[in-house]
Amino acid sequence: MIHTENLSKTYRMGEVEVQALRDVNLEIKDSEFIAIIGPSGSGKSTLLNLLGCLDKPTSGAVFIDGIDTGKLSENGLAEIRRKKIGFIFQQFNLIHTLNALENVALPMFFAGVGREARLKRAEEQLVKVGLGDRIYHKPSEMSGGEQQRVAIARALSNDPAIIIGDEPTGNVDTETGNAIMDILEGLNREGRTIIVVTHDAEIAARAARTKGMRDGKVLD
Repeated sequence: MIHTENLSKTYRMGEVEVQALRDVNLEIKDSEFIAIIGPSGSGKSTLLNLLGCLDKPTSGAVFIDGIDTGKLSENGLAEIRRKKIGFIFQQFNLIHTLNALENVALPMFFAGVGREARLKRAEEQLVKVGLGDRIYHKPSEMSGGEQQRVAIARALSNDPAIIIGDEPTGNVDTETGNAIMDILEGLNREGRTIIVVTHDAEIAARAARTKGMRDGKVLD
């Protein structure tokens, strides 16, 4: 499904260069559930951004389904993100002026799905994550756990094969975090590839495979 070859990323901050990733070689199989664990600053989020085609590497390559994403145009990268990848962020990234249904339907609007079809599917995804009775509530009317479940439903809206979660339990309590991991495990059982980064060892232990990161390197 996904593999990287000598993946590196360097950021320039004024006159200083910061090497966020160093020659990372990683293979993630189809339908795998993998957790990437490491301290703050270890390069976890940078790696996710590259795997999710949100950024381009300084050197090396990311392959998704055999496609070298570094050779794609911005439109090509956007198409892969739209068709193959769903994102879940620690800060939820919901639009506060839209209700849950509208938030979940929004990616389908950009994918060209008609209004009736996208609202129907958005409601189905909200029911799937246990929010069938909250579809018309705005983020300000929801708990952190409910907002994160809306974010999961939104990640599912275009039926992606890959779900990428950047600290998806980072802003919720332990009980809610475990409930979110239950949902991700269920999605994995359906055949989706799940990639989660976390600094929490208990959360990482819920994945089928764990990889550690430190100083921009994936540990063996």
